[in-house]
Amino acid sequence: MDGTLLLKLLEEAEGGFVSGEALSRRLGVSRTAVWKQIRKLEEEGYAIEAVPRLGYRLAGKPRRLSPLALEAALRTARFGRQARFYECVGSTQDILHEWAREGAPEGALVIAERQTSGRGRMGRSWVSPAGKGVWMSLLLRPELPLARAPQLPLLASVAIARGIKTATGLAVSVKWPNDLMLDGRKVCGVLLESSAENERLVYVVTGIGISANLDPEDFPEELKEKATSLKTASGRETDRIGLIAAVLEAFEELYDLYREKGFAPVRLMWEALAESLHRPVELRTPAGIVRGTARGLDDSGGLLVEREDGTIAPVYSILL
Repeated sequence: MDGTLLLKLLEEAEGGFVSGEALSRRLGVSRTAVWKQIRKLEEEGYAIEAVPRLGYRLAGKPRRLSPLALEAALRTARFGRQARFYECVGSTQDILHEWAREGAPEGALVIAERQTSGRGRMGRSWVSPAGKGVWMSLLLRPELPLARAPQLPLLASVAIARGIKTATGLAVSVKWPNDLMLDGRKVCGVLLESSAENERLVYVVTGIGISANLDPEDFPEELKEKATSLKTASGRETDRIGLIAAVLEAFEELYDLYREKGFAPVRLMWEALAESLHRPVELRTPAGIVRGTARGLDDSGGLLVEREDGTIAPVYSILL
């Protein structure tokens, strides 16, 4: 017996006691086996109160991310089912690239409590302090032609926005191509890096950085007016495991819809969440700055930008 089902039973009690006899019966093991698994949960950082004739009560959860807690919270078929947890890494992207080359399955996940070299688009650094955010990378194996690659950052941003809304109730907007915004400030960044052969994507590493419980002082001075966190916006601390589980569930659901129905549903969802449609935009691309008015997405995932001369042309987000 692993501790996942036991943890679920204690969580379902919502702070109440569950007798050892009831746990033993539900799990199909002896009460001694239940007690041994309780001890393992305590070693994972869970606070469990034991009272004679009442049983066991979940009194507290670990502040650090727990593989056992994620497994208990997941409602996905594939995404996050194989996961590797780290206390501190340079970048979860680099670790997942290596795992992908070794044959990691689609949905494989790398999570870190802290990154020392987190990165964003176009080589920008990403602030990822210990224990306060969601710093993770998710593996996709879409087997798509390279021409459809610009659709994936848009899909990812919609899925994450939906997951955040489910977990926190906060309505997050999207900013082309892959920033998520709250109150005009960035709360999440997404970085997609790919490997391709013969003009087709072999795999895509999707880096997700969500500023969950950062306080204003956690951001460097140059970002204080540009960045925020879910905690700052909501006034309460975010359950990071619940947030990760919600994002993975929304991502898997939308990804499967995309594979079945194509880009059209994702396009509509992205445009509904976009904060800059029909407004002036200044886009920094590898080819330079593009200025104009955003008018929507085209069928391939390009952002249609109307220039000053009235011409409309797409701008694409390119995977690395």
